[in-house]
Amino acid sequence: MKRSVGVLNSHFEVKWYDHLRFSMKRALADFPLTIALDQGGETPIYRQLYDWFQRAIVEGRLRPGQRVPSTRSLAAELKISRIPVLTAFEQLHAEGYLESVIGAGTRVAPAMPEQTVRLPPRKPSEPRDEPRTRRVSHAAEAAMASGDSPQSFNAFRVSQPALDAFPTGVWSSILARHARRPAPELMEYSDPMGYAPFREAIAEYLGVARAVRCDASQVMIVAGSQQGLQIAARALLDPGDAVWVEEPGYFGAHRAFGMAGAELTPVPTDGQGLDVQEGVRLRGDARAAYVTPSHQYPLGVTMSASRRIRLLNWASEVDAWIFEDDYDSEFRFASRPIASLQGVDEDRGVIYLGTLSKVLFPALRIGYLVIPKDLVEAFRCVRMAMDIFPSMLFQAALNDFIREGHFARHIRRMRMLYMSRCETLVGAIQRHLGGRLQLVSAQAGMHLAGFLPSDVDDTVISRRAFEAGVSAMPLSACYLSHPARSGLVLGYGGADDAAIEHGVAVLAGILRDQA
Repeated sequence: MKRSVGVLNSHFEVKWYDHLRFSMKRALADFPLTIALDQGGETPIYRQLYDWFQRAIVEGRLRPGQRVPSTRSLAAELKISRIPVLTAFEQLHAEGYLESVIGAGTRVAPAMPEQTVRLPPRKPSEPRDEPRTRRVSHAAEAAMASGDSPQSFNAFRVSQPALDAFPTGVWSSILARHARRPAPELMEYSDPMGYAPFREAIAEYLGVARAVRCDASQVMIVAGSQQGLQIAARALLDPGDAVWVEEPGYFGAHRAFGMAGAELTPVPTDGQGLDVQEGVRLRGDARAAYVTPSHQYPLGVTMSASRRIRLLNWASEVDAWIFEDDYDSEFRFASRPIASLQGVDEDRGVIYLGTLSKVLFPALRIGYLVIPKDLVEAFRCVRMAMDIFPSMLFQAALNDFIREGHFARHIRRMRMLYMSRCETLVGAIQRHLGGRLQLVSAQAGMHLAGFLPSDVDDTVISRRAFEAGVSAMPLSACYLSHPARSGLVLGYGGADDAAIEHGVAVLAGILRDQA
């Protein structure tokens, strides 16, 4: 009896196996099986399967309601383990591409409209990754058209501080202190203006170091001065409003105001800073002016006292705003830092911007705005619409970094280091470049600018320097109109003496070849 049962069971198993093989063959015969797997590649097998099915469904090669092989038959046909097939199918089921029907197996979800999943047919000669031309906003087009000058991480990258001199041990200790046991206020929704203790520390620092007149209620913490410009532009300007910008000037400001829809009026800049009289002639009814009076970007000059007064008087007369970008005035070599424009403004029409990203390290992404008291609520609401509030952890750590004296000590050390590197760069330029690069100013900051002979194309020099591993930003990139002079902007903050000497030697060789 046992034997006969065994025979019956064996006979049943054979019949069942034959039926399964027939079903598998039929399902596979009805299925366009053209799956190519790279079993030695970096992409997991399950992900390759998922991508193939998802693409085939979206492109319409697998139609809504069409049956697909079972996981067992597909694994057998592809000669792989069933596990990656199960994983891929589970994901496709979860995302609604496939569905299982009792007694009917697995099929493409019929609820997916056929007319919406088909993509335009690709020409046989068209590469798979060929980018398509798609419509973007006018602001995005303008930003793309402005482009970026090539920069490497060697000499002479502009705005790169001396990261090797940053007190990483002290900073990491303070940061860990707050990260290990973060206070509840660092983890919850917070004030759009920023962390209150840190804003108090900033207000005190600015009052002492920059003669800025403010209290903590006027300080807004932002993700670098670039976001500060964007918030200020959206709070105070309407599309079509005219804004004076320095010529040459900071291209980041050009983009921020341009994306806000402002009409930019380039105003010439000379050895005394922005020419206010020329600005009045060009567009006396402008709604705002953007200036870098303490250390003009990129030329490095300081706005004269007479021009500062003229600028403030003009703004008061026409009810215009002044955006004062004080991006690196801590590093002045010949004298104490120049007092801020905001500190002498009696009409409260100056919006003051500063950054710690250039002073400490770029990845910090922390800056600040000082806002007239009657505008605080408007700025707060704009900030809420953009990103709600700034990240809190770094603010808490920076508050301790300032309060414990580390910030002041770091500034003093960096001022001496940058002065030494500036002297090294000036000396190397005088030895290797002679009269080929006429320096404008070397009294402050982390970069200097120089004029090239009129017959030299600074974009060509910049491109060739980049190919040789040296950053040399073309001065022409800082102009909105036709560049008045050809030149280079060289950052020395992040370059040691050896890198400076090598970089100047590379530039000298390139300029000799251009002669």
